[in-house]
Amino acid sequence: MPKFKIYTRSFSPELYKLSKGLYPEGVEAVRLTDRTADGYFYAMLRDTDCDIAINIDEDAYVTEPEAVMALAQRVYEEGWANAGACDCGPGCPRSHNPIVTNPFFNILNLKLIREKYTGPAQIRSFDYHPVKEQMKEAFLQQVTEPLQCDFDIYDFEPYYSFYLWLAYNFKTLYLPARRHKDGMSTILSDGAGHDLCVHSWMARKYKVQMDQTYRIDSLINEAYALRGIPRPVFSRWNHLSFALELGLSYIKKAFIRISRWPGKIRRKIRHLREK
Repeated sequence: MPKFKIYTRSFSPELYKLSKGLYPEGVEAVRLTDRTADGYFYAMLRDTDCDIAINIDEDAYVTEPEAVMALAQRVYEEGWANAGACDCGPGCPRSHNPIVTNPFFNILNLKLIREKYTGPAQIRSFDYHPVKEQMKEAFLQQVTEPLQCDFDIYDFEPYYSFYLWLAYNFKTLYLPARRHKDGMSTILSDGAGHDLCVHSWMARKYKVQMDQTYRIDSLINEAYALRGIPRPVFSRWNHLSFALELGLSYIKKAFIRISRWPGKIRRKIRHLREK
């Protein structure tokens, strides 16, 4: 029996609490608050006590936990390395490389991935260009809907190399997604008629922009209503502790962003040389 864990790369303590309230019961949850966008995945791989990681963003809200766990078991039994939605397409407000799965929700077969994984340097040095056409052809054989996406993008986000390396070395299960009636959120399905979760996007605008806060709150309320669970009510003390933690998170985030500057500069130089 594989060991399952839920992982989340969290910034907002309030959104994390609201998302965690909908997690599948009985599964250990690990919240990471100080990891880079790609370092988050390397931290998962170091956790040898976990075979299957269910990666859920703090602005993704599980609507059918039984379907999530069934999919996690399927990923393990059928030998998929990753299950998730393309970083573009009808359900995603982005139009980037579809071979990459957006990390708002993934099921990652860490036990399988470790068979080839040797360390972060291996991922960061993966060269997508020589195998792009091969990977593009393999991807198009798996999907039925035409996608208006850019297969040439390979380092738009720090985690792109990780997902591209996965897709090249293992099997990726691409999950169907559709746009929510609010015009922005994504509804993710398992391909068998079950909705796994709803993802709001724009989490950094929560409690910053009123229109986005209202939209995200409405989506959270909807998810809790679908589950028949009362939404948590936070006290003034809770909100104060959230604000203090969020302030510290902004400080950490600033240092993390600064630490990423050398890599960003190298990627920009590489792009300019290729043009």
